[in-house]
Amino acid sequence: MKALDALDDEDLDLVAALQHAPRAPLSLLAEVLGVSASTAGRRLARLESERLLRVIGQLAWSVSGEGHPWQVWVTAEPGRATEVARRLADLPGTSHVAVTAGQSDVYCSVQPARRDRTTELLTRTIPATPGVRSARSELVLSATTKSDSWRLPRLSEDQVRRLTEHAAQDEAVDTPARHGTLTDDELRTLRLLAADGRITAAQVSRELGIGQSTAYRITQSLLQRGLVRPRVEIEPGLLGYALEVAITLTVSPSAMGEVARTLARHPSARYVVTTAGTSCVIHHGVFRDEEGLAEFLTRDLADLPGVTSFDVSVLLDALRRHWLDREDGRLAAHDKPENGDDTA
Repeated sequence: MKALDALDDEDLDLVAALQHAPRAPLSLLAEVLGVSASTAGRRLARLESERLLRVIGQLAWSVSGEGHPWQVWVTAEPGRATEVARRLADLPGTSHVAVTAGQSDVYCSVQPARRDRTTELLTRTIPATPGVRSARSELVLSATTKSDSWRLPRLSEDQVRRLTEHAAQDEAVDTPARHGTLTDDELRTLRLLAADGRITAAQVSRELGIGQSTAYRITQSLLQRGLVRPRVEIEPGLLGYALEVAITLTVSPSAMGEVARTLARHPSARYVVTTAGTSCVIHHGVFRDEEGLAEFLTRDLADLPGVTSFDVSVLLDALRRHWLDREDGRLAAHDKPENGDDTA
């Protein structure tokens, strides 16, 4: 990945504010950060136009596909890891693809639109991809935390409180339903929110040709039912976190739940899941440098009861995250159809 210029302090503050309240109006973001609304708007527009940041809607697993995702670890033929990763990123159903250093060469997460495609993808399509030497798959059982919950620690308690109060109106209060229970207008609104997590009811109204009050009711319903969660998409390296790792842990069965919950509370945690496979828990974490990673491995993990072993894969280059392609660390200029589009 090519080196990108680091964001300045004002940019970082804006990113942190958006992480706490992705749908906050510019007026509130400006007030909380102590800048003018026009300044906040220009900075956000620049980050978006330079393809460094995008606020999207993270779909619940129940509507992005049938069944839970699978984590796939691929060993490539020598010198072909990047080629393999690009081919895997082009497959329908792959939400995350990265070139890694460790026991495996490529890591990816897949969630086909329908269960009957999972067998084909895992047993034939991925293993038969040119350059793939072997592949190991693990079914995700549950997620203790997802990337939309990770926060850049920059804001004061008062700033966080004010942003959190605004974001509370969009928080999920119900268990997500399956997409089969959604109306056509709900499905169309869901697609708009997935592409733009900051879209307003007025914009939804214009896009879909429905009343603004109806658009507002549907949008809030989807958010509060947990079917879509707004999140900030930006590379961790731009935020000062030079090391990103995926750690697979072997844990005694009685300790799986507590280990996952403990890891989810760690400041590094972006994605912590329990799996059915060789590993029991997977921890995706970000660290500012090797010293931070070393402290995590030798102190935090070492103190966790029930952990018998672990393996670390360093993510060298992310080609795709949450269905969005990357190009040299930036969001790709083009959009592929999201998996959610195939479920409708």
